[in-house]
Amino acid sequence: MKITKTFDKIEKSAVKLSVTIGKADVAEAYSSSLKKYSKELQLPGFRKGKVPVNVLEMKYGSAIKNDVTGDLIEKALSEIFAELDEQKSDLRPLAYSQPQLADMPELDTSKDLKFEVTYDIMPYVKVEDFSGVEIKEPQVKLSDDDLKEELESIRERNAMVIDKKDTDAAEKGDIVTINYCELDESGKVIDGSKREGFVFTIGSGENIYKIDDEIIGMKKDETKEINKTFDKDFEDKELAGTTKKISVTVTALKIRQLPDLDDELAQDVNEKYNTLEDLKNDIKKNMQTALDNRLKDMKVNALLEQLVAKNTVEVPASLLQAELDSRWRMMAQQFQCSTEQLEKFMKSAGQKKEDLQKEWETEAENNLKGRIIVESMLKDKTYEVTDAEIEAQYEKIAANAGVSVDEVKKHYQDDNSKEYIKDEIKEQKLYDELFAKVKISKGDKTTFAELFKQN
Repeated sequence: MKITKTFDKIEKSAVKLSVTIGKADVAEAYSSSLKKYSKELQLPGFRKGKVPVNVLEMKYGSAIKNDVTGDLIEKALSEIFAELDEQKSDLRPLAYSQPQLADMPELDTSKDLKFEVTYDIMPYVKVEDFSGVEIKEPQVKLSDDDLKEELESIRERNAMVIDKKDTDAAEKGDIVTINYCELDESGKVIDGSKREGFVFTIGSGENIYKIDDEIIGMKKDETKEINKTFDKDFEDKELAGTTKKISVTVTALKIRQLPDLDDELAQDVNEKYNTLEDLKNDIKKNMQTALDNRLKDMKVNALLEQLVAKNTVEVPASLLQAELDSRWRMMAQQFQCSTEQLEKFMKSAGQKKEDLQKEWETEAENNLKGRIIVESMLKDKTYEVTDAEIEAQYEKIAANAGVSVDEVKKHYQDDNSKEYIKDEIKEQKLYDELFAKVKISKGDKTTFAELFKQN
């Protein structure tokens, strides 16, 4: 098929593609379509396959021309975009950018067929100005307290939960199961307030009425009426400024029995540990890796935030919408439901998907701008990745994941996965180069725990 084409870049990182299909191809496509329909259609008064072309044109000519026009446009675009993909051209449409036809052209077999489509492409930004970019790196050192806190968390996760004696009173830290309800002034149960089998840890405050202190001292099967007055600024607006009479019955009391911090605990955590010291060393290594990765991410985010502020980046609407839709799917996964179920749940709570995505829009757009800047800079580089660098990356992944290098290589054995590894290495080379260009100064001192609380 004889096709001529021109590309014109327009605003918001879009392209207008103008296409001309030669009239010989147009006539051939129309003639072929007529022959096909002539053989397949059966009209009253004619045997199947014997309908004259002029009759066919008179009854269905307009519809056939529309079909031929659509087929020609689709075939031409397929050829053009396949060629762009092969060339890895910057003019390739984004995967989620559906080309928009300006106007449906009229088919005339004596003329060339001309049409225009517009679509979004990946933006490109020339980044040259790094003046004034400064990154403050938090000063953090792993301490013995950080190790102790992690070890306590491991003890908590491996604790045994056992029943307390029926004669034992509830204490802070106990796991209590209660039945409760609200009572009116006459002592009758208020409809809709009854709840049975509610479980929480005393002292955690993880209950509506915050009655932890009032439950301390109660025993199993004991019932108590609690009069509770809530401050005007209480977190639950329905309870704020009110006084409630609450009937509470303790139905179960349990305690967590923490294991001793010894070799046996280490072996229970993972069979690869023989001693507590083995466990401690592995925790230190993993915490240091987590710290290094966190600091690196913070440096990258600080760098990109400043580069986004210094450079104009137009984010195509289709790219932004794809990012918002991706966040919506991730949210559904977190709720372990489908996107349709999530939307129904949101509606029942008086919220709309569109409103939530609108709240995400600024952050999502800035993240995309940062990504576009990185991709643009990588296009301008010619980083080479050696086999030794790939091997080192495999070893790093294996060490972080606690698996063998062979297992990692097996996971990355296909060509696409290998390219992903290479792209990661190239991106790290870019960041190393950029960090050398900007000012990195010491930030505030902070703790390991506080660092990971920060957004």
